[in-house]
Amino acid sequence: MTAFDEYERELWAGRAEAFLRSSAALCAHPAGDLLDAASVGRGDRLLDVGTGTGTVAGLGHDRGAEVTGVDAEPGMIEVARQRVPGVEFRHALLPRLPFADGEFDAAVGNFVVNHVGDPVAAVRELARVVRPGGRVAVTIWPYPPPPAQQLWATIFEAAGVERPADLPRVAPDRDFPRTADGLTDLLGRAGLTEPGCDTITWDHRTDPETWWNGPAGGIGSHGAILRRQTPATVERVRAEFDRHTAPYREADGLLTLPTAALLGVGVVG
Repeated sequence: MTAFDEYERELWAGRAEAFLRSSAALCAHPAGDLLDAASVGRGDRLLDVGTGTGTVAGLGHDRGAEVTGVDAEPGMIEVARQRVPGVEFRHALLPRLPFADGEFDAAVGNFVVNHVGDPVAAVRELARVVRPGGRVAVTIWPYPPPPAQQLWATIFEAAGVERPADLPRVAPDRDFPRTADGLTDLLGRAGLTEPGCDTITWDHRTDPETWWNGPAGGIGSHGAILRRQTPATVERVRAEFDRHTAPYREADGLLTLPTAALLGVGVVG
């Protein structure tokens, strides 16, 4: 466990319900593409790592796969069990999973690589538990960030809020470029063959209060920053939020936020 891993455990502790009410819908969008990339079908043994509230696991179950979902946050497991009956959910942390070599036909991780301190070790562990010829597929948020994610940085900057210097980051010698080439290279270094990456783009439609409630509920790095601010600063951030989201607000009151994800896949040799 790196300092970044410990930070992530603290960041997400007790926030499953807040995630479900805010960012879960955004993260759910690539789920079908992720399962397609991993060639998940009826009868396949699928491992969903970083299952969160169980969206990908549930879609895999609907396809007839035999699904096991794991997450590092016990609260996520509790919510996933309530939302997706019929799927086995367990508490487990990368890069050490409690499964035998080759136990699954495929493994997927929807945005989980964004939340580990050693991405190569994490993907290597996913490959270990998949049989030869099976697929590992993962999604990450790209950098530079798409408009939906960049919007929060713009809001913080306008409100005079800076990222605290003591928030842990992935160590430079373990990090990788959050680009299509960077993710493809990561999969190859983790031992996967035929690595590749596609970019998925979409417009995320959401209520402004839902978009605000993610960071306001402590979700993600933006939530970690917002939690450290004084009430007066939070009020200033909210004012800038209203101002900078206004151009994305449609006639029905919802926001239309352009966003993107990188979807990488490789084959276990």
